[in-house]
Amino acid sequence: MSLLRTAGIALAVVVAALLQVALVPHLAWRGIGPDLTLLVVVAAALTWGAQSGMVMGFLAGAFLDLVPPSDHLVGRWALAFVVVGYLAGRVRAELPTARPSVGATLATVAACSFVGTSVFAFTGMLLGDSSLSVGEVLPVIAVGVVWDLALTPLVVPPLLRGFARLAVEPGRLR
Repeated sequence: MSLLRTAGIALAVVVAALLQVALVPHLAWRGIGPDLTLLVVVAAALTWGAQSGMVMGFLAGAFLDLVPPSDHLVGRWALAFVVVGYLAGRVRAELPTARPSVGATLATVAACSFVGTSVFAFTGMLLGDSSLSVGEVLPVIAVGVVWDLALTPLVVPPLLRGFARLAVEPGRLR
């Protein structure tokens, strides 16, 4: 992996995580907001595949777990984003073209948002880190999916283009 690609990935993750903790709480509806870091992981996995998506998912999730004001057990977002990176990367493996269509991107974000938020919520329930019941978690997951889908057209296509540029090796033509 080139230094430029690593720096681009790190910049995208840091910006998304910082916006998520600084800006998203002001946009939240009933305490639920979009997951910008999840969108970065999905875009990376759709660009580079499952293995890179899982590695980036783990690193992005671990970073988000540690960014204040973290109010949960460390590792829950890392686990959720590893699963998201794998899922989106498997979608990438099944695509007939290099770039996903709008429908494929939206479907991938919806599935990844549902799965990632579910993994985070249910691990919290299993570990005693959450006082929510299953009936209370499902509406939270649904609102999270809607938020992520609403921001997908603004966030994911620019990231796909940027990550695709980082994927090209220096000196090689497309």
